[in-house]
Amino acid sequence: MIPTQHALGSSATDALAKALGRPVSDQEVLTTDDAIVAHWQHLGFYADKDRSWTSVDWARHVGDPDRLHPFAADPTGDDRVILHVSVRLNPKDRKLTHAEWSEIGHRLARVTGIAPPGNIDSCRWIAVRGQDHRLDLLANLIREDGVRATPPPQVLRKVVAECRRIETDLCLLPPGDHGAGVKRNMVLVERDTGEPDPKVATHWTDEAIRYFDAGRRLVEEAAHQLHISPSAGPELAHQLEWLARRSHTLEGDLAALVPGRPHATSGPTRPLAPVAPPAGPAARSGWRR
Repeated sequence: MIPTQHALGSSATDALAKALGRPVSDQEVLTTDDAIVAHWQHLGFYADKDRSWTSVDWARHVGDPDRLHPFAADPTGDDRVILHVSVRLNPKDRKLTHAEWSEIGHRLARVTGIAPPGNIDSCRWIAVRGQDHRLDLLANLIREDGVRATPPPQVLRKVVAECRRIETDLCLLPPGDHGAGVKRNMVLVERDTGEPDPKVATHWTDEAIRYFDAGRRLVEEAAHQLHISPSAGPELAHQLEWLARRSHTLEGDLAALVPGRPHATSGPTRPLAPVAPPAGPAARSGWRR
């Protein structure tokens, strides 16, 4: 199960269209027995008896709170109040029942903070099954009492952790089995602009540095073993030492890409004597500082 946090939006219509994979329509009926697998607890006060609304009606219902409470925006004046989180299953997963999809929707609503247990003024939200192997959670952060809800800190990590628990409880395949090389702790984030998300940039920078560091340590150890081996030539050890030093420099360059991140990286595990770039293949490839 792979979660995606979509960018906060100001239009419930756009969010629902993205969840359905097609534009909303006043001719398409979505019911709570089919596409709408879960919803907020007070829907019965607004919906008709069978709760059969068009997709336009559902979008209007989710979007109403910020129209009813136009001054509930945050202090910066940000009017993006539509939260959109989706989860995608492995195509090889078994077919889930309506009740199982409903459970996933309710659990995601709780962990994102839009439906705290026992809170009668929770956000309006719906969980939509509009595309195969996928569930979309849409919510308006403006609560019924006019207060803007704030998702908990590190909400993405909480969603990922909840997905791992859901996989265990419902016997679903973990991300590592999706065939796309997705790691268990991967967090996918969509943004409306081309600006990088600092948190995501820091996460991937840390991951890259970790792998660089592990590789450098192996190279350093190989160079050390070649130095102490009587049968090994010094030229290869010399090249490995130079590569280890270059790798350490790249770690620092990666850290410097993220504003506010400490640039220090772990130093060499073994003291290495100053070396000049070798005249071997690594130098001829154009790999320079």
